Amino acid sequence: MAQHEEPFELFRQWLSEAEKTEPNDPNAVAVASVGEDGMPSVRMVLLKGFDERGFVFYTNLGSQKGRELAANPKAALCFHWKSLKRQVRVEGLVSLVSDEEADAYYASRARDSRIGAWASKQSQPMAGRFELEQRVAKYAFKFHLGKIPRPPFWSGFRVEPTKIEFWRDKPFRLHERQVYLRNAEGGWDIETLFP
Repeated sequence: MAQHEEPFELFRQWLSEAEKTEPNDPNAVAVASVGEDGMPSVRMVLLKGFDERGFVFYTNLGSQKGRELAANPKAALCFHWKSLKRQVRVEGLVSLVSDEEADAYYASRARDSRIGAWASKQSQPMAGRFELEQRVAKYAFKFHLGKIPRPPFWSGFRVEPTKIEFWRDKPFRLHERQVYLRNAEGGWDIETLFP
């Protein structure tokens, strides 16, 4: 595995390769958070941006993950690209993206997805599918042909990494593992781990 001074260029390269080989959602990532009861929970989301500041995904802030990340702003991410036999694990601190970033991404979404953001009470109990369909109809009527503003309960989270591990499958389970650890100066220390 080629060594880079910082992990983001390597991640960019791996994601670009996954976009060419993965049949669906190469930007899919598992997000792990911890609830008030101390139990971890994990779910798949779509990565919507990344740079040297971190990895960004969007959600309803009232969802289980939204509530958990607000209460305990730490998360772990895991990207797995089966076609490439590669995995990237990220651990870090979580913060909300700026309103400007959230507004820009929200505006880029399909109209029906923007209405869906208003209609869904994500992670809350639902009487049945008809309740959701009624809420979709309500907000479709409310916003009719006009602009659909971003709901105040919908935004993005940025995971600012303190640790990033790159894993590549090798024969006989002698895999390659390279870890980038954020140091006190803001740079990266690099370790190679046994498989």
